[in-house]
Amino acid sequence: MAKSASPLASKSIRTSKKQTRNKAQSESPAKYNKYALYEKSVQSPEVDVTWFTTIFRDLRDEEPVSLREDFCGTFKVACNWLTRGPEKTAIGMDLDPEPLDYGMKHHYPKLTADEKKRITLLKQDVLTPPKKKSDVVVVGNFSFYIFQERELLRNYFKTVVSSLSPKGILILEMSGGPGMIEKTKDRRRVSKKGKLEFTYIWDQREFEPIHNRAQYSIHFKFANGKMYKDAFTYDWRLWSIQEVREIMAEAGFSKSVVYWETEHKGEGTGEYAAMEEGDNAYSWISYVVGVK
Repeated sequence: MAKSASPLASKSIRTSKKQTRNKAQSESPAKYNKYALYEKSVQSPEVDVTWFTTIFRDLRDEEPVSLREDFCGTFKVACNWLTRGPEKTAIGMDLDPEPLDYGMKHHYPKLTADEKKRITLLKQDVLTPPKKKSDVVVVGNFSFYIFQERELLRNYFKTVVSSLSPKGILILEMSGGPGMIEKTKDRRRVSKKGKLEFTYIWDQREFEPIHNRAQYSIHFKFANGKMYKDAFTYDWRLWSIQEVREIMAEAGFSKSVVYWETEHKGEGTGEYAAMEEGDNAYSWISYVVGVK
């Protein structure tokens, strides 16, 4: 696959153009809501929910009913899940009250009275699973990379196995490749009706290879030249797909499946298929699925 921008910078679109790196004044974070900016920059809940449903159909040949969104943040994916049918139920789990509060103010009120009855929101550590079992547990935006020890990640997988329905699956969104570890900044313009709103900046600050530990930040630059620096910061371990599959097996999953991006004439297509071998992409996103 051809060289591309880092996965985080190009998550919503497959390419990104380098922007001139002008120095900008720091802007007061209080003037902007970082969750609104983040959602506009990298989230596509309608696409995600359709994809998660497709994976479940592919593996189980039936329709999933219940979804749990771990590290749910503003729980926009869980909300979209509810719109797919009157039988759909959702759980959103996150330990941080701030994004949950944002979702309660901006997404929850848009749900119908019936949809509100079908969603459960928990300010809770994902290592403490809810009693209710789910058909699909999803971890988007590489959030499980916060687990930096093998034992801790295995414990998390064990709790997921115990909280899945008999045909349940765990879907992990992963990223990697040399493009994920080089020190760089990638920029992508976010516009509304053809007018620039802001520029999303994915900042790959540091990578320590012995422990595969990486430091990242998200900044936002506005049309007036002001900057919202370090709106989000991340301290991650970049797990390999093979490591994750091995730990899934140790935790009790019956098997794991990797959905890798297909390619055409050396370019990524934005579509994924189950594969056992991947191309040596400069940067990549994949989905690793644990099957109960």
